[in-house]
Amino acid sequence: MPDHGRDRGQALPWMMLVVAAAMTLVVVAVRLAVVVDDAARARTAADAAALAGAAAGEPAARDLAERNGAELLSFERTWRGVRVEVRVGDVQAQAEASASTVWVRSSG
Repeated sequence: MPDHGRDRGQALPWMMLVVAAAMTLVVVAVRLAVVVDDAARARTAADAAALAGAAAGEPAARDLAERNGAELLSFERTWRGVRVEVRVGDVQAQAEASASTVWVRSSG
Protein backbone atom coordinates (compact mmCIF):
# COMPACT_ATOMS: atom_id res chain seq x y z
CA MET A 1 0.00 0.00 0.00
CA PRO A 2 1.52 3.36 -0.99
CA ASP A 3 2.30 5.97 1.63
CA HIS A 4 0.31 9.17 1.05
CA GLY A 5 1.46 10.80 4.26
CA ARG A 6 3.39 13.58 2.57
CA ASP A 7 0.39 14.46 0.32
CA ARG A 8 -1.93 15.21 3.21
CA GLY A 9 -3.32 18.76 3.31
CA GLN A 10 -2.50 19.54 -0.31
CA ALA A 11 -6.13 20.33 -1.18
CA LEU A 12 -6.45 23.28 1.20
CA PRO A 13 -3.78 25.53 -0.41
CA TRP A 14 -5.14 24.73 -3.87
CA MET A 15 -8.70 25.48 -2.75
CA MET A 16 -7.59 28.78 -1.23
CA LEU A 17 -5.86 29.68 -4.50
CA VAL A 18 -8.98 28.84 -6.52
CA VAL A 19 -11.22 30.88 -4.20
CA ALA A 20 -8.84 33.86 -4.36
CA ALA A 21 -8.76 33.69 -8.17
CA ALA A 22 -12.55 33.47 -8.33
CA MET A 23 -12.93 36.48 -6.05
CA THR A 24 -10.49 38.45 -8.19
CA LEU A 25 -12.48 37.59 -11.31
CA VAL A 26 -15.71 38.71 -9.64
CA VAL A 27 -14.19 42.06 -8.64
CA VAL A 28 -12.87 42.63 -12.17
CA ALA A 29 -16.21 41.65 -13.71
CA VAL A 30 -18.14 44.01 -11.44
CA ARG A 31 -15.77 46.89 -12.20
CA LEU A 32 -16.04 46.22 -15.93
CA ALA A 33 -19.84 46.14 -15.70
CA VAL A 34 -19.84 49.51 -13.93
CA VAL A 35 -17.62 51.05 -16.62
CA VAL A 36 -19.76 49.64 -19.44
CA ASP A 37 -22.92 50.95 -17.75
CA ASP A 38 -21.35 54.37 -17.20
CA ALA A 39 -20.30 54.49 -20.86
CA ALA A 40 -23.84 53.77 -22.05
CA ARG A 41 -25.28 56.34 -19.66
CA ALA A 42 -22.69 58.92 -20.73
CA ARG A 43 -23.53 58.43 -24.43
CA THR A 44 -27.25 58.77 -23.70
CA ALA A 45 -26.72 61.88 -21.58
CA ALA A 46 -24.45 63.44 -24.22
CA ASP A 47 -26.99 62.83 -26.99
CA ALA A 48 -29.84 64.25 -24.91
CA ALA A 49 -27.81 67.26 -23.80
CA ALA A 50 -26.70 68.03 -27.35
CA LEU A 51 -30.25 67.88 -28.68
CA ALA A 52 -31.55 70.04 -25.83
CA GLY A 53 -28.66 72.48 -26.26
CA ALA A 54 -29.25 72.80 -29.99
CA ALA A 55 -32.92 73.55 -29.40
CA ALA A 56 -32.79 75.69 -26.26
CA GLY A 57 -29.19 76.56 -25.33
CA GLU A 58 -26.71 75.69 -22.61
CA PRO A 59 -29.10 75.81 -19.61
CA ALA A 60 -31.30 73.17 -21.24
CA ALA A 61 -28.26 71.04 -22.10
CA ARG A 62 -26.99 71.24 -18.51
CA ASP A 63 -30.44 70.38 -17.13
CA LEU A 64 -30.88 67.35 -19.36
CA ALA A 65 -27.34 66.11 -18.67
CA GLU A 66 -28.02 66.28 -14.93
CA ARG A 67 -31.37 64.53 -15.33
CA ASN A 68 -29.49 61.69 -17.00
CA GLY A 69 -26.99 61.45 -14.15
CA ALA A 70 -24.16 63.25 -15.96
CA GLU A 71 -22.08 66.35 -15.47
CA LEU A 72 -21.88 68.76 -18.41
CA LEU A 73 -18.17 69.43 -18.90
CA SER A 74 -18.32 71.63 -21.98
CA PHE A 75 -20.85 73.28 -24.26
CA GLU A 76 -19.71 74.79 -27.53
CA ARG A 77 -21.67 76.40 -30.34
CA THR A 78 -20.35 75.44 -33.76
CA TRP A 79 -21.33 76.55 -37.23
CA ARG A 80 -23.42 73.37 -37.54
CA GLY A 81 -25.05 73.41 -34.09
CA VAL A 82 -23.64 72.51 -30.70
CA ARG A 83 -21.04 70.14 -29.30
CA VAL A 84 -21.24 68.91 -25.71
CA GLU A 85 -19.05 66.79 -23.49
CA VAL A 86 -20.41 65.04 -20.39
CA ARG A 87 -19.03 62.75 -17.69
CA VAL A 88 -20.67 59.86 -15.86
CA GLY A 89 -18.38 58.35 -13.25
CA ASP A 90 -14.97 58.02 -14.90
CA VAL A 91 -16.35 57.95 -18.45
CA GLN A 92 -16.62 60.96 -20.76
CA ALA A 93 -18.72 61.19 -23.92
CA GLN A 94 -19.19 63.80 -26.63
CA ALA A 95 -22.11 64.49 -28.94
CA GLU A 96 -23.08 67.02 -31.57
CA ALA A 97 -26.51 68.15 -32.66
CA SER A 98 -28.04 70.84 -34.81
CA ALA A 99 -31.37 72.55 -34.52
CA SER A 100 -33.44 72.42 -37.65
CA THR A 101 -37.00 73.16 -38.53
CA VAL A 102 -39.12 70.16 -39.27
CA TRP A 103 -42.20 70.72 -41.37
CA VAL A 104 -45.04 68.28 -41.08
CA ARG A 105 -47.78 68.16 -43.67
CA SER A 106 -51.06 66.93 -42.41
CA SER A 107 -53.40 65.23 -44.82
CA GLY A 108 -57.15 65.51 -44.71
